[in-house]
Amino acid sequence: MIIYQVYPRSFFDSNNDGIGDLAGIESKLDYIKRLGVDAIWISPFFKSPMKDFGYDVADYRQVDPIFGTMEDFKSLMRSAKAMGLGVMVDMVLSHTSEEHPWFVQSRAKENGKSDWYLWADPKPDGSPPNNWVSVFGGPAWRWDAERRQYYFHSFLSSQPDLNMHNPAVQEQVLAEMRFWLDLGVTGFRFDACNHIFQDLQLRNNPPREDSSAALHPYGFQLHVYDQAQPEMLPFLERVRALLDEYDAFSLAEVGGHDALKLMGDYTGATRLHSAYSFALMTPDSSDDHVRKVIATLEESIKTPANPCYALSNHDKPRVATRWAHGRDRVKTAKQMLALLFSLRGDICLYQGEELGLPQADVPFERLQDPFGKSFWPKFKGRDGCRTPMPWANKVHGGFSDVEPWLPVDDMQRELNVESQNARADSVLNFAREVIKLRKSHPALERGAIRLLEAPEGVLAFERVFEGEKVVCVYNMSGDDKNTLHDFPGKPLLAHDVSLGKHQISLGVNGFIMVFQK
Repeated sequence: MIIYQVYPRSFFDSNNDGIGDLAGIESKLDYIKRLGVDAIWISPFFKSPMKDFGYDVADYRQVDPIFGTMEDFKSLMRSAKAMGLGVMVDMVLSHTSEEHPWFVQSRAKENGKSDWYLWADPKPDGSPPNNWVSVFGGPAWRWDAERRQYYFHSFLSSQPDLNMHNPAVQEQVLAEMRFWLDLGVTGFRFDACNHIFQDLQLRNNPPREDSSAALHPYGFQLHVYDQAQPEMLPFLERVRALLDEYDAFSLAEVGGHDALKLMGDYTGATRLHSAYSFALMTPDSSDDHVRKVIATLEESIKTPANPCYALSNHDKPRVATRWAHGRDRVKTAKQMLALLFSLRGDICLYQGEELGLPQADVPFERLQDPFGKSFWPKFKGRDGCRTPMPWANKVHGGFSDVEPWLPVDDMQRELNVESQNARADSVLNFAREVIKLRKSHPALERGAIRLLEAPEGVLAFERVFEGEKVVCVYNMSGDDKNTLHDFPGKPLLAHDVSLGKHQISLGVNGFIMVFQK
């Protein structure tokens, strides 16, 4: 499945309040359909105080007014279905907002919800129960004067973690999923899957041997006890049983220690259908790194499950900047799209990636992300990959007629949809071409993947399906060229490549796909 990720705040503003909305997504479904994708995943649009921009849910069954109404969502669903596009909802299961009625009742020990969240007594000296720290900085425990206990929060202190060990909580979470399945959604993307369960003994995390790269104390620990607990596996089997009732699809976001192995644990015939990690969202674009990720996932994730490959999303710097390393931006964007759509499994394409958008530079005074505000300038937060989609070379990029919630980057505005539509050699038209190519060759769409020997700096593999083979070769080195022995067959797609009688020479951004029977 090819999934197009829509970050609703930044996709299209239909009512000119500076924030994208569901009606805006519906108005651009023709654009999404023309890309050739199978489904859209919409980042959270639930009712929320928006302290973490929708990932702090206050009601799983209501649309937040800034995004529209439930009727807007149903209209979007009808339009998407008519076009043959699936719609996936982003389910946040590890935590809620402190404003969610469940937490309000849990804090007050009302309606049997006293232990719906992870509460713990202080140590005798009043300090937190253990050494767990928050992903966003500082202790992961917040003192609550009403209960005279601490509650645990993996992320912001306004995002208390649910106690998923409680059977009643599991039942309620499954009921929230059923609500959306009954509305006809294609399935779910599950946020932060490794954070859903914690060790009930509240044991201290051990220190990490090498913390030199740590941004803040979270990176000083091995997160053995505050995530990735074994209780997750039977819970995922309950989730899968529900999904199977509706023939619905599931995609897990998996982070944390040894995430690639965890992706294998979380997927399978009785667990989730697919999973992705942040393994290819790092600055390392070397052939060795990508090869190791592919090899590990092939070992870890077994049929009928699939890995899902993603090079960008709403939390990480855009790949067009992250993997450029001084190379030509347009050529690099095309090479990365060619690589992404030649990998085995499901694919996530983040909005704007098909335009080759670079990471935006958001000035401190315009920052919205609390994570970025806390650690500026060492870490500038996530706003640079969340800026509005540029639809035209107009003020605010045609996203809105008013000043948007984040500024439109001038460099991104120049790469707008309207102008790229008009140029045959644009990144956008290349994205459409490579998606069409993938879907027209069974070897690329659903074939096995086999890594091939190649010179240093070159990533090479073949995709094989029922006698059809496509050999894929990418220069990941940044050197002027690498020379390989020729692969007999018909070139399907090639950029920055010289074909000799018995050799292939790859330029700095060179790649080639060769079809063989």
